[in-house]
Amino acid sequence: GRGFAFQRKQKIERQYRRLLKKGRKVHSQQDNQFTDTYPEHLKHLYLAEEERLKEERLKNRRRAPDDSVLSEEKLNKEAECHYTVLPQDGDVNKAKITCAFSHRSVTAERKFKRKTSNQKAKEDYEKIKAERARKKEEAEKRKQQREAAQQLYKQKKMEAYKILSKKTKKGQPNLNLQVEFLLQKIQQNT
Repeated sequence: GRGFAFQRKQKIERQYRRLLKKGRKVHSQQDNQFTDTYPEHLKHLYLAEEERLKEERLKNRRRAPDDSVLSEEKLNKEAECHYTVLPQDGDVNKAKITCAFSHRSVTAERKFKRKTSNQKAKEDYEKIKAERARKKEEAEKRKQQREAAQQLYKQKKMEAYKILSKKTKKGQPNLNLQVEFLLQKIQQNT
């Protein structure tokens, strides 16, 4: 047949469809659950807020997958929604009530703040990479300093060797040069 992987895939798809169906039922029950219990003097505010939430849900459903990552500029924009609600009791004085809601998208903030495990792993990797590069650079600097110090030491040692190893015509060590060298050394230390 088709194998266990295909059966597992079909099972997961069925479970996903069931969850979607349950989600739709829950939303419809929640929408209808509170409409009758609003206080009469605040009913227009509740209805306006409910309408705004419905529109926001629709926008989120219609959004393309590419729009899921929002830029900071979009997050910082504030949206203003104006709603006009007519009261049911027919009072003309209360006929037009406008409510302004200034908010930032909560879902967008959540998406911006929360990072996926892949993003966290990339950040960790970048930190480790930067740390390694810094350590490598420090080690390179230390190595160069050590090499420069060794070269200077060898140069001084060679100069001292040349002065101290000079001989006279008869092959005897030149004591005048050795005494001068020791005098220079004493003067440098003091």
